[in-house]
Amino acid sequence: MNPESEFIQRDRSLHPPALTPNYKTSVLRSPRIPLWSLQNSLSEVTGPTFRREELGPLDNDLILNYAKSGEPIGERIIVHGRVLDENGRGLPNTLVEVWQANAGGRYRHVNDRYLAPVDPNFGGCGRTLTDKDGYYFFRTVKPGAYPFRNQVNSWRPAHIHFSIFGTGFAQRLITQMYFEGDPLIRHDVIANTIPDPEAIERLIAPLDLSAAIPLDCLAYRFDIVLRGRRSTLFENKLQGN
Repeated sequence: MNPESEFIQRDRSLHPPALTPNYKTSVLRSPRIPLWSLQNSLSEVTGPTFRREELGPLDNDLILNYAKSGEPIGERIIVHGRVLDENGRGLPNTLVEVWQANAGGRYRHVNDRYLAPVDPNFGGCGRTLTDKDGYYFFRTVKPGAYPFRNQVNSWRPAHIHFSIFGTGFAQRLITQMYFEGDPLIRHDVIANTIPDPEAIERLIAPLDLSAAIPLDCLAYRFDIVLRGRRSTLFENKLQGN
């Protein structure tokens, strides 16, 4: 994620349009006039920088990093993978942040009114830095599906939100990871704003038994590709792919 890199024109055959009326929230959020292209400030392209000593030892362990009276309820999993450039090279020292609902499908957020209970031992967020090969991993519980007010019976499939930070604020990328075999994905109005089925598949993490811990937890692999034809779809990367 070089701040001097040229942006590539967004591929409209892959990325969803800003206005997708079937996803009702986009009606209010989509722009009504053409976007302005603004010059980035120096602070936006040169910072912040992150050091390993700034992260806590449990920042990437969502099972323990908020635990107060025991571990959270739910299916224990590992989510791991690499952050890659368009040539398959791992990108070191990249800040990867995640946030998610608990096993019942509820976020620890004041505006989440879903009837599922808040888990007192689960905060639902974490962060880590990739290693020299671009590798990262998190330990967590598998999030639950939850309803939302789009149509009469709209449900979000289980998913984890990802934020990937480059060398500056202007390079922050955001996406969502889904789980292999989830039948709700094909019914999800948000995932299906993406017009290319293959691009949706790149957001689905396959089960990875080779990384699972016997008698402890399963694992899912989610590689994040930043640029090129096989790039991961990013919600906030409106300027290009």
